[in-house]
Amino acid sequence: MKRVKAACICQTLHFMLKEDLGHDYAVKLVHEEVEHYKKTLDRNHTQYKIVDQTDEPDGSIMLKVIKQYNNSPVGNYLD
Repeated sequence: MKRVKAACICQTLHFMLKEDLGHDYAVKLVHEEVEHYKKTLDRNHTQYKIVDQTDEPDGSIMLKVIKQYNNSPVGNYLD
């Protein structure tokens, strides 16, 4: 029999601008979307670690995150 002792997932997320909006407004929405994503992780009690957050030249945001997978224990992945 096997059991998961620790599990995490590493993701690189690209929060892209909506093309049909003005640039400044689209950038503002992207920043709000990133904050909403982080708050959702907190609200769901998902353990996570932001490895890197980069503002791209076009105003979009690249987010590298290691997060808990399916409520499994995270072990030392987030240390």
